[in-house]
Amino acid sequence: MLNNSTLISSKVIAESGVAFGTSGARGLVTEFSPDVCAAFAVAFIAGMKNNFNFETVAIAIDNRPSSYAMAQACVEALKQLDIETVYYGVVPTPALAYVAQEYAMPAIMVTGSHIPFDRNGLKFYRPDGEISKADEQVIINALVEFIALDKLPELITNNYAAEEYINRYTSLFDSPWLTGKRIGIYEHSSAGRDLYCRIFEALGAEVIALERSDKFVPIDTEAVSKEDTLKAINWSKEHNLDLVFSTDGDGDRPLVSDENGNWLRGDILGLLAAEALNIEALTVPVSTNTAVELSQKFKHVERTKIGSPYVIAEFATLAKKFSSVAGFEANGGFILGSDVHLGGKSLKRLPTRDAILPAIMLLVAAGDGVISRLVNTLPQRFTHSDRIQNFATEKSQAIIAQGQQEPAKLMLQLGFENLEIKNVDQTDGLRVTLADNSVIHLRPSGNAPELRCYAEACTYAQAYEIVLKALQNIQKFN
Repeated sequence: MLNNSTLISSKVIAESGVAFGTSGARGLVTEFSPDVCAAFAVAFIAGMKNNFNFETVAIAIDNRPSSYAMAQACVEALKQLDIETVYYGVVPTPALAYVAQEYAMPAIMVTGSHIPFDRNGLKFYRPDGEISKADEQVIINALVEFIALDKLPELITNNYAAEEYINRYTSLFDSPWLTGKRIGIYEHSSAGRDLYCRIFEALGAEVIALERSDKFVPIDTEAVSKEDTLKAINWSKEHNLDLVFSTDGDGDRPLVSDENGNWLRGDILGLLAAEALNIEALTVPVSTNTAVELSQKFKHVERTKIGSPYVIAEFATLAKKFSSVAGFEANGGFILGSDVHLGGKSLKRLPTRDAILPAIMLLVAAGDGVISRLVNTLPQRFTHSDRIQNFATEKSQAIIAQGQQEPAKLMLQLGFENLEIKNVDQTDGLRVTLADNSVIHLRPSGNAPELRCYAEACTYAQAYEIVLKALQNIQKFN
């Protein structure tokens, strides 16, 4: 019989307002009460106990003001299940995932990634990698009893995850091969900002730290602001940089520029990195630039719904046919689905998004040359994306539903009246290819009340204009 302080995880989660999106459970900070965090933590571990044997759970956080208290709540809740925890402090999500994989531990990352600081989230990792969509349902429906939290413990930081993540990449090379390169690191509030300088310096580069922030900065690598676009260009000129490197809040999505400070689209970065790693088969979301296929650099390319769980789910199938597999997203997050060999050294698989690997491999690919020249060798297909924030998910879904029923009518409403529709793809949202081979793709965000628009065309100006026109017209809808 339940007493007044005993709660059931599924009931707490259902009433919280927190929901799973494309990458973890997300919600307002006000919705992540200690008991809500506790409910997610105990439900996650109960599910993991069905398939894995472990006694310890790894936990880390990003630099959001709310993240530490959420980690405290998770730790306190797991004590009730007699589960030990190791708190790795503020580190990138892939650093936590890597050490958890190394020691076959489940892990909880407290992060909202790129979404505004008034929101936050929880990412969950099995001992063998990211949780699946099926695992998410187990968490939501678990009937785990726990006692309401009345205290939160102080957490002692273990630095091992940070050091192992640095060593993962610095140990790949025997010499300081980046000697002579100047790399700017846009630090802002990234969870990995204290690690990236050490990695690039260990590889021989001269590093210039740029714009560290004490306030949380919600960098979205798929919707880079005009301000950040100008910053990179100006920094490159001022400091004579070969590359500017940055990430989103939790360090799993990269933002990388060429020597002129022009940010590379994440899928172009991923394409070049995958080639440098000699990847045979790729799995990428439907929103990814078609230059991936047009480049003819890979034996097989599989397209999925948007979100790393869908990309990762394809690895098992591809691994049966190909010796090296990987995936990446339009946001730049690179996912290594198999062990690979580089210059006689082995790099272990890491089936979660990572920001630092594609940046390193871009520099490997460029060698003594410049990055822009490397990019120009690819098929010239250009993408752009943006979003309408604070746009009700229900409204987004209604627009998508209308477009799926009457795509020509929606295209007319969006201002594309002179082009016939060549193809309609409903894999994730509504992706329409027009007669001139330009693409417009509408999709509700899985993480926040936002409507995203992706476009692809033969010039960047055209892709930019497609997104601008579409979103402006959508805002006129009743």
